Amino acid sequence: MPGRSALFGWLIGWWLLSSAGLAAPTPKSYQASSPDKTTRIEVTIDDHKALVYRVWFADEPVLTWSALGVELNSVAVGPNTVVKKQRVMKHTESFAWRLGENDVIHNNYTELTLDCLSGSVTYQLVARVFNGSVAFRYVLPKQAGTDFGKVRQELTTFVLPDAHTIYQYNEETVFTPTALADLQKTCDFPATLTNGRLFLSIGEADNTSYTKAVLSKGAPPNTLAVSFRKNSVLTKETFQTPWRTVSVATSAIGLHAFSDLPLRLCPPSSQPIPDWVKPGKLIRSSLTTQGGLNCIDFAATHNFQYILFDAGWYGAEFRTTSDPTQVIPAIDLPTVIQYGKAKNIGVILYVNRVALRARLDELLPLYKQWGVAGLKFGFVDGLTQEGISWLVPAIKKVYDHGFILDIHDNYKPTGLSRTYPNLLTQEGVRGNENNPDAFHNTMLPFTRFLAGAADYTFCYPNTNRYFTDNLYKSKLQVSKGQQLALSVVYFSPLQAIFWYGNPTDYNDEGEIEFFKRVPTVWNESHYLAGEPGTFISVARRQGTTWYVGSAAGLMDWSGTLPLSFLAPGKRYQATSYEDDGTGGIQKRVAEVGPGDTLPISLKAKGGQALILDQKQ
Repeated sequence: MPGRSALFGWLIGWWLLSSAGLAAPTPKSYQASSPDKTTRIEVTIDDHKALVYRVWFADEPVLTWSALGVELNSVAVGPNTVVKKQRVMKHTESFAWRLGENDVIHNNYTELTLDCLSGSVTYQLVARVFNGSVAFRYVLPKQAGTDFGKVRQELTTFVLPDAHTIYQYNEETVFTPTALADLQKTCDFPATLTNGRLFLSIGEADNTSYTKAVLSKGAPPNTLAVSFRKNSVLTKETFQTPWRTVSVATSAIGLHAFSDLPLRLCPPSSQPIPDWVKPGKLIRSSLTTQGGLNCIDFAATHNFQYILFDAGWYGAEFRTTSDPTQVIPAIDLPTVIQYGKAKNIGVILYVNRVALRARLDELLPLYKQWGVAGLKFGFVDGLTQEGISWLVPAIKKVYDHGFILDIHDNYKPTGLSRTYPNLLTQEGVRGNENNPDAFHNTMLPFTRFLAGAADYTFCYPNTNRYFTDNLYKSKLQVSKGQQLALSVVYFSPLQAIFWYGNPTDYNDEGEIEFFKRVPTVWNESHYLAGEPGTFISVARRQGTTWYVGSAAGLMDWSGTLPLSFLAPGKRYQATSYEDDGTGGIQKRVAEVGPGDTLPISLKAKGGQALILDQKQ
């Protein structure tokens, strides 16, 4: 019966195909997409039973299948994972932020939470997908009979689909563009990469008690892996890692949209930003009473808000015998503080780590009694879990006592200013006191400043010292116009200006009047044009006035800037401060409107600063 034989053969074939499908089912994919649907994370269990992820942008893979997990003592969490449950939720939020680059921050994302079991360990992978960004972290809840011990390493990797260049740097070093295949050193977060078509930033947020992590070259080609800078991480009964973030843009300037991502990933403060948290500009004083008084007079007449007594005001900063409750005889601090209050100028005091670690709880109420406005922490340890775990509660103590704060040296931000808004700025950057070159200056907007504010400590020259002292003159690698411009390009709610300057040495008001007007926080910001290490132009608004800073790298830059960001139907007086070709600044005035384009022509290492005042 040929008909029955054919039917029997078909049934046998169907059974074999079905059996093969049951033996090797397609792994389930867990996904979440951004509100605008352009960005997507996909998580699954791979053939080795390990949890892996990939990231898509505009239907193009930005990361291919990459590892997830952590190694706890001798137990790896991530391999041998079973996903027990998934939850997807949408979050829509906008919050006012008067200490930033824009006065409103939009925090919209889709969150994917996977409840997982890896061996005997229960954990969660939490991922948030924003327009253009993905963030994820590991959460290990308390569980009976389990001592997590240490996180010996993270298993997180970032596998790129093709060859990329990374702008390698560490802490306060220079940037070195390096092919991933040739990468020998580690690279700090945030790390910027490009394949020539897309630009990526791999970052970190909400690090409150972890160690400093870095990126190193992974084993497969085109792979970066998370490594620890110094040591493993001691865990608590319940703990979570910092967020790992991946942001992508079709242009280098497009990455600026994610400079507030660390803030969005940190919890808000328990109260509105207090009135005493005041942004502003500062000038550093010499360590004398008269120096402090002169700086206060200068600050009052030049629209500065603070002066700083830096290292040495209580003696040699690294000696345990130096007493931060006692002021050196050369400074009558009560007189300076009272004089400052009479002119609405605050006094900030530097305190080194040696004194901070030993006596912070004693110093804070004392400095409050003295009438100090803020503190600058020096030489903190931002490289280890122990250092970071000490630092974050210290930030809270400073906040609770009503001081603004600036943290210097190797610490970089991870968004904690949203939780503790008194933390106005931090260093973690190769600043102007090292006089970096124009390549470095035009790299920073695309790299370090994607993590948050940085205290660049501007060293604007003056006629009485900078150009007569060969020590300083030999180090100056960029023009005066570039330094003016960078005060707009670089964001910091607390901005140190004239770092090496004595206020009585600045006798050319026409040159420095731009510093008198430029704010440190903004209602609106736009990156207009730029390429890493080549050039940068940034426009920022406070009130109805716009400020534009443009800087060239090591080569001349000519182009045009659209002024479409100006208010429709309004005309503006544009005052330009630019290099005059002889080492000085020249000022020009023109009238412009939103339909105009602004021609720009900068010599290598030069810059231009603009003020656009709306006409009535």
